[in-house]
Amino acid sequence: MSEDANTRAEKNLARFATHTTINILRKIGTFPVIITYEPQGRRAEARLGDTLLEVALRVGVGIRTDCGGKGTCGKCRVVVNSSDYLNDLSPCEREHLTSREVSSKYRLACQASIARAEGKIIVNIPPESKVEARRFQVAGIERPVELKPAIRKVRIDLREPTLRDPMPDAERLLAELRKRSLLSEAEIDLETLRQMSEVMRDAGWQVSVVLWRNEKIICVERKDTTDRLYGFAVDIGTSKIVGNLVDLRSGETLFVNAVENPQLPYGEDVMSRIAYSSIGKETLEQMSSLVRQAINKLLEEACLESEASVRPEEVYEMAIAGNTVMHHLFLSIPPFYLSQAPYVPTLKRPMDIPSRELGMRANSGSNLYVLPVIAGFVGADAVADIIATGIHRTRKMSLLIDIGTNTEVVLGNKEELLCCSCASGPAFEGMHLRHGMKAVSGAIERIEMPSGGDDVVYETIDGEKAIGICGSGIIDAIASLFNQGTINKRGYFVNPTSERFISGDRGTEFLIAKRDSTAGGMNLTVSEEDILAILLAKAAVATGCRILMKRKGIVEKDIDQVLIAGAFGNHLNIANAKAIGLIPEVPLEKIALVGNTSISGAKMCLLSTRLRAEALSLSKKVKYVELAAEPGFAKEFSYSL
Repeated sequence: MSEDANTRAEKNLARFATHTTINILRKIGTFPVIITYEPQGRRAEARLGDTLLEVALRVGVGIRTDCGGKGTCGKCRVVVNSSDYLNDLSPCEREHLTSREVSSKYRLACQASIARAEGKIIVNIPPESKVEARRFQVAGIERPVELKPAIRKVRIDLREPTLRDPMPDAERLLAELRKRSLLSEAEIDLETLRQMSEVMRDAGWQVSVVLWRNEKIICVERKDTTDRLYGFAVDIGTSKIVGNLVDLRSGETLFVNAVENPQLPYGEDVMSRIAYSSIGKETLEQMSSLVRQAINKLLEEACLESEASVRPEEVYEMAIAGNTVMHHLFLSIPPFYLSQAPYVPTLKRPMDIPSRELGMRANSGSNLYVLPVIAGFVGADAVADIIATGIHRTRKMSLLIDIGTNTEVVLGNKEELLCCSCASGPAFEGMHLRHGMKAVSGAIERIEMPSGGDDVVYETIDGEKAIGICGSGIIDAIASLFNQGTINKRGYFVNPTSERFISGDRGTEFLIAKRDSTAGGMNLTVSEEDILAILLAKAAVATGCRILMKRKGIVEKDIDQVLIAGAFGNHLNIANAKAIGLIPEVPLEKIALVGNTSISGAKMCLLSTRLRAEALSLSKKVKYVELAAEPGFAKEFSYSL
């Protein structure tokens, strides 16, 4: 065979091998499709069966997914340049996408999967589907605290050991602390022991000792550092995580920050998180790790950005509050049984844990205090709410409502406190609403209808072009429509003849913002289906309030104060919330917005061991009422609609 023939044969063999490899890769789903996500310009490889959402999450591209990728919310709309490499429209997509959107090449990112290997796809994420920076409520009211932190730091001057005095370093330190009545127990953190001898000698035997509850040495530092003593309080919410860096000597808050809960892609509500984390040990650890990493980032950012230039190793204690599901997930406790009647948590008592056991980046010997919970769906955040507002210390009849995906209601005074959990769901944050969204830049947050509904005046967050409607805006719209007689008590449109009514994919819809004024070029509307979703969420909260009042034997006029907690509650138009029945019918002057009292309560417990004792007492004494087990629950719910 000639040299040319050999060369041709080799090339043919190579070409055959390449095509064979490609076919094999296609069959086993390992040959990549290249996806470019715009406007980020992020490129990623996808394989057969991957959804556009899964790939986006892998490479850090944010796409809204209120339902955790189940296809039920319809919020992960994207536009693809070609569907040649994707599966056919799913039933979920046919339900959520209008014919106009389908013709414009819209898909749901959680439903559109790679069905054909080898190719390139461009995915455009429209404004309404982007994950934007959210407006967080990072502070709430808090009562004055008598400072009594669990952490203290003292300077100690030690005698250097000699041949005549060869006492071990640890015993030498403990003896000096006992001599000064600073230590009741002889316990030293192991990591501290490993470093202690070198620190003492480097410092010329002049050291600062960090004590926890006068029972344990958690750190030994060179020279006098007694003016540097810090802690970090955290509120783990279903949708956000808030951190407060605190000076334990003065009680001053040095820095506040917040971040979206990174578990959000796995479900907007706690039941979705429970379901995902219950698949196996790997998914449980994944959910735990996501939260812990987020807290570490908040801690490091707070230390770096604070004016005091705090180093993470100068943070000696952390205090954690959160609802019961978040509490369990943070601690890697399987939350499965919280979703099964009778909804029992694994534990309710407070915990003190070496923070390094959970990978926290504070001081290696630091303590992690986890506030106690009350019941399966009334968690440590509710305990913190009570601590911050002080309703357990007054004779005033108080109604505390912490509105969120899961709403906690507490009723009573120093004599007795009742509580319940209302499955209000995420409708107040936009889930289940066609154009609903969280409180991000461009969300419509205020709506007024000054002329009988023919004219709509709205405000968006940051004054940006409208991309959707957040919870406070939806409530404004419903209240305005109801006050004007445009909808009835059941949320149905009455005589929908105004030019504001249009025919949409959900039937007759009321037009809030016209497409030529919105960022996404689509009409933003409110439908009867949207109104029903809000009324159902409202009814859940109202039912909880009414049942607790019946258990206490009181009526609305007997309530001395109504305290509305939480980020959503802090931006409510109170009059409109009353108009739709979300808040009991009490005078406006008795109603107060108290902000994020969960982080306030966590911070107060960080500063005071006395308040930790109160928190433990509250977790035992507050009486939990299971609404579903109450006689007449269904009747009350129907009445509250």
